[in-house]
Amino acid sequence: MESLRFKAINDLTHSNGTAVEGSPKITGIFGENVFTLKTAREFLSDEAYKSLLTSIKGGKKIDRAMANQISAGLRQWAETKGVTHYTHWFQPLTGTTAEKHDSFFTLKSDGSALETFDGDALIQQEPDASSFPSGGIRATFEARGYTAWDPSSPPFIMEIGEGKTLCIPTIFVSYTGETLDYKAPLLKSLEALNKAAVEVCNYFDKNVNKVTATLGWEQEYFVVDEAMFNARPDLVMSGRTVFGHAPAKGQQLEDHYFGSIPERVYAFMRDYETESYKLGIPLRTRHNEVAPSQFECAPIFEEVSVAVDHNTLLMDIMDRVARRHKLRALLHEKPFAGINGSGKHNNWSMATDTGVNLLAPGKTPKTNLMFLTFFVNTIKAVHDYSDVLRSSIASAGNDHRLGANEAPPAIISVFIGQYLSKVLADVKERVGGKFDEQDEAILKLDLHRSIPELLLDNTDRNRTSPFAFTGNKFEFRAVGSGANCANAMTALNSIMAETLKQFKKDVDTLIEKGEKKEIAIMHVIREYIVASEKVLFEGDGYSDEWHQEAAKRGLPNIPTTPLALDAMVTEKAKHLFEHNNVLSHVELEARHEIELEKYIKHVQIEARIMGELCTSHVLPAAVKYQNILIDNIKGLKEIGLKEGSYANQKQIVEKISEHISKVSELVEKMIEARKVVNAMTDTRTKAIAYQSQVKDAFFDAIRYSVDKLELLVADEYWALPKYREMLFLR
Repeated sequence: MESLRFKAINDLTHSNGTAVEGSPKITGIFGENVFTLKTAREFLSDEAYKSLLTSIKGGKKIDRAMANQISAGLRQWAETKGVTHYTHWFQPLTGTTAEKHDSFFTLKSDGSALETFDGDALIQQEPDASSFPSGGIRATFEARGYTAWDPSSPPFIMEIGEGKTLCIPTIFVSYTGETLDYKAPLLKSLEALNKAAVEVCNYFDKNVNKVTATLGWEQEYFVVDEAMFNARPDLVMSGRTVFGHAPAKGQQLEDHYFGSIPERVYAFMRDYETESYKLGIPLRTRHNEVAPSQFECAPIFEEVSVAVDHNTLLMDIMDRVARRHKLRALLHEKPFAGINGSGKHNNWSMATDTGVNLLAPGKTPKTNLMFLTFFVNTIKAVHDYSDVLRSSIASAGNDHRLGANEAPPAIISVFIGQYLSKVLADVKERVGGKFDEQDEAILKLDLHRSIPELLLDNTDRNRTSPFAFTGNKFEFRAVGSGANCANAMTALNSIMAETLKQFKKDVDTLIEKGEKKEIAIMHVIREYIVASEKVLFEGDGYSDEWHQEAAKRGLPNIPTTPLALDAMVTEKAKHLFEHNNVLSHVELEARHEIELEKYIKHVQIEARIMGELCTSHVLPAAVKYQNILIDNIKGLKEIGLKEGSYANQKQIVEKISEHISKVSELVEKMIEARKVVNAMTDTRTKAIAYQSQVKDAFFDAIRYSVDKLELLVADEYWALPKYREMLFLR
């Protein structure tokens, strides 16, 4: 019987890929499936349009009368595109998106049929909340939940095959009001940041009325052939290979990075880019990443809430389009051991409604002082809440990646480059004790002279830093490739809002004591530099020396998810999120429970598939080859050859027996360990036990014995690819 592996190789050899039509001009299709303000202007009355605009720009609620007008215009537009159904599109805490489709079709009491979509259907729906993670907030018999329209994200039309559905971006809350998704806390954190940042901006410019956070994500992913993917039960079930030898040629020659894009992948890229452009996702960049079969795409910066929606939408598009091309897109943070993992670098900044990037050096001493204010406050926020940031990117997949090639360590530090390090050192040295107006003028002039050098230096790039300044933004590199950006962005917005509020309070206190505003600002900036300088690190984050130095500085180093998640429910975290009206104590406790459960389930699935592969694939192949050797030994013995002629075969048989016994023993012990751990009732204790008593205790040991068997067993029907390069597209 032909093995899955050889059938996959045969299918791969004869695959011609999927043809893609010539790429259309991007500007001709961009946003054609999005209900933009330009489209709304065409399909809505002046009154309805102004109501929608006010809601988007000012965050004001839309009344029901206007909602009816907006929904009618929205349906009219959708029907011109051939749409018959609509859905509230939301982001529950499963990590994927959710949708329930309803048609515009309805029957009246007199039996007449018509198409309708009223304001109530636009604004609110009631999906079943019992089957989504709630962390104990909702019981199964308390199933009601609500999705509520988020006007800040425009509706869009999703095309799946021949079908088209109008998608309304929404938030998801329980019947009792607790948030059950990623989007609602993100929107609340953006509002908290807006209020705090505007107050600080007004020190420098009274015309600033709004500050928005911006995000440019970089999505890394692997692409493998679908047939090879299906031949690997571990990839299918867990998203990564739990077994497999490293190929002789992996990424050591560094010839894949920025190399020529393979033809099949190029066709796939063009296809998913076209779908993305239609949905208003402003993709700009595509290229090969470092590892074989690893790639990246990146868009133009957008407001955070829209950028999060677009990234979540892109992950769904990539999966569907890859299948169309007989490929699979892998978003796991570490699908293959021994080569680079995948991240989702979050490039974050803040912009005012007057057109100023608050993390970009300015052209005058005044604007440079504003830049320095927000720059130092960001460092202080990361220093004070590094544990919260670490918890926001914690996952079973990311545990494999953090600290490996191209990924930062689990120690949260900030890289700012040599010029800004010098600027902060100058501020620290000069702004001490008595600081008069002459000192202020000299320092502001020096800032104006030295900061432009930053633009030339551009702070270089430190790929080992989890949080690096890169010219006019901070790059949060530690976010995992399969994560929802909202989690990390909610944490970052919240800690920044809290720090800016404290900054405003500290500066105002000095002003009330008679200090001039600019001098008061400089004193507080200096205080924050001194208080947070231990989080600054310019060197190699991978080195053992940094781990030792970080320990001396008192920086937390939490490599595993169960312990990293503890930061979500400290008194400090509860105060942070509740003080900024982002998450209540109950919601934080629930999310902590949900994330622990996710970790447990991911490790459990990997453990089960590892045991299944050993029992159903590895051991049968080993026993089969062992029997072949035994028959060979018997035959050689029967024809009268001396024992030395088949001594090598006997030795291999003995070694195979040893490893068969070891693999069987370890798998059985792992199963028993799972039973013990599963009986635990406390979720945190269970998660820690899954990490230590199941994962750490058995995974590597089982892999070691399986690797030894692979080296010994020369079976052409070996169920798992001996060499990982079989999966890689060349």
